[in-house]
Amino acid sequence: MFRSTFFAATAVAALGLGASVASADNPMVGGAPMFADKTIVENAVNSKDHETLVAAVQAAGLVDVLNSDGPFTVFAPTDAAFGMLKEGTVEALLQPEAKAQLANILKCHVVGAEAMSMAIKGMIDDDGGVHPVPTLGTCTLQATYKGDSIMLEDERGRVINVTIADVQQSNGVIHVVDRVILPPQS
Repeated sequence: MFRSTFFAATAVAALGLGASVASADNPMVGGAPMFADKTIVENAVNSKDHETLVAAVQAAGLVDVLNSDGPFTVFAPTDAAFGMLKEGTVEALLQPEAKAQLANILKCHVVGAEAMSMAIKGMIDDDGGVHPVPTLGTCTLQATYKGDSIMLEDERGRVINVTIADVQQSNGVIHVVDRVILPPQS
């Protein structure tokens, strides 16, 4: 519903550049294969579960950043995660006057390093069970895990679960999450 013509054209152009091979280790996301030799944006446009995220990245002016070399770790909320926000919130954030606020929210989902799940678990263990995760936004998340499940707590005390981990990208990694990470309230 929020998918833009720009992203659709980008996806078509990317497909025309030659066949990519999805890593055998890369999980499917939103019904689409994820290609380890494509960028975060190039893969996200193919996920039917991330149309709102793709629209938000475009509205916030972050396409070039997430297409750059990185490396990045992106905690990618699904459309269902955006749907959990108060009614009208997504529409309001996609307006041009909310660009700075939207950019900060999205940057709270991005870490300026590549961190696969085993590395995150190792950092959590090294820190005695909770590891602070500074983001490119104004958020510092608290990472924990139980069994194979990684959880993040935002500064509002909300728990965000990683539902699909370790989706390799050419410029980092995506971990699909079930909630939108929100910055601290002012």
